[in-house]
Amino acid sequence: MKGLFCRAGATDAEPKFVIQETTLPDVLTSYQVRVQVKACGLSPLDLKLLSDVGIQRDLIPVGREVAGVVLQVGPKVTFFQPEDEVVGILPLDSTCSGLCDVVDIDEHYLVQKPEKLSSVCVAAALRDGLSAYTALHTHARIAAGHTLLVMDGGSSFGLMCIQLACYHGVKVLTTSHSPQQHTFLEQVRPSVGVQEPLVARVIPVYNNSSDLLPVVLEETGGLGVDIVIDSGVCLQEEEEEEKKFLPHKHDIISVLGVGGHWVTSHQDLQLDPPDCRLLHLKSASVSFLNPEVWTASSAQQGRYLHILKDIVEKMSTGVLRPQPEEAVPLYEATVVMETVQRHPKKKAVIQL
Repeated sequence: MKGLFCRAGATDAEPKFVIQETTLPDVLTSYQVRVQVKACGLSPLDLKLLSDVGIQRDLIPVGREVAGVVLQVGPKVTFFQPEDEVVGILPLDSTCSGLCDVVDIDEHYLVQKPEKLSSVCVAAALRDGLSAYTALHTHARIAAGHTLLVMDGGSSFGLMCIQLACYHGVKVLTTSHSPQQHTFLEQVRPSVGVQEPLVARVIPVYNNSSDLLPVVLEETGGLGVDIVIDSGVCLQEEEEEEKKFLPHKHDIISVLGVGGHWVTSHQDLQLDPPDCRLLHLKSASVSFLNPEVWTASSAQQGRYLHILKDIVEKMSTGVLRPQPEEAVPLYEATVVMETVQRHPKKKAVIQL
C-alpha cells in the first residue's frame, strides 16, 4: 500500500513530499490496533522539533490526524474491538503515514468517534481542538468571568479557542485580518437561533491600525485582559508580507492585566529586559504552546485521552463547530502538502 512521506534535505532546502510503497507487520503487538483510515488531516511538519527529539530518518511519515474503523486488535487491547469507529493522532515517532489505507497505532492514542461526527470533519479539526484545549485549560486555566484576547480569531485554531472559551463563560475579544474575516467573526453565534454573538468585540488589524491597546482597555474598563493567545508574534518592526498582521510582543504584554497569562505559539520568542520588566510589574506569565508534548511524552496519557474524548464529544454536540474543510482526493496529496508546509495556517484533509 502507498503512504505519503517527506524526504528532508540535508540543507535548508524545501522538503520534498513523495508517495512511497510501505508495508505493515503481519502480527500486531500487545496493545496495537489496526485501523482502516477513512480521512487524514494534513498539518505542517516541524522538522526542527523532530530533530530536537532525536527523530532522524530519510523518509518521515506525513499525515498524523486520522479517523477510521478498527479492523483488528492486539491480544491485550481493552478499549476497542473490530468495527469501532475511532479517531486519534499518530505519535511523533510513528513509522506509519496516516495516508496509508491501513495503519497500526497504540490503543492509548485513540478515542471512540461519535457516530454522527463525520470522519473528514474530525480529522481536519482535531489538532486545532487539541491546541485550543491545551492553551485554555492546561496553560491559562480559564474560568467563567475571565477576559480573553484571541489573536487571529478567523483561523481554524483561533475559532476553536473562541468557541471553547465562550462555552466556559469567558468574555472573548479577537482580531481580524481582512474585512471578510471581520464580518464572519461578528456573525458567529453559539448555536442556531441565538442572537447573542460569541465575540464581544472584533478588532480589525488589516488596515495598519494600532487600535489594539485602546480598544482592549476600553472593553476591559482599563484593566487589560486575563489571557492572550497568539498565533505567532512580530519580534522586529520590519517583517515579511506573511507576518505583517502579527502583533508586536510589546503590544501583547501591554494588553495583559495584572496576573495575566500570555500563551504563545512563537517558539523562538525573545523578550528584552524592558519586556520582562513590564511582565514583572504586572506579575504576568508566559507559556509556550506545544501540543506535541502530549504524544512525545507518556507522562500524562490519561489526561491526553480525556482531552481528545472531550473535543470529539463537543464537536458532535455542536459546541465546537470548526470551519468546514473540503476533502481532497489522495492523488493530490503531495501538491496539497507542499502548500500546507509553505503556509502553516492552511489546513487540508484527505479522504481515503
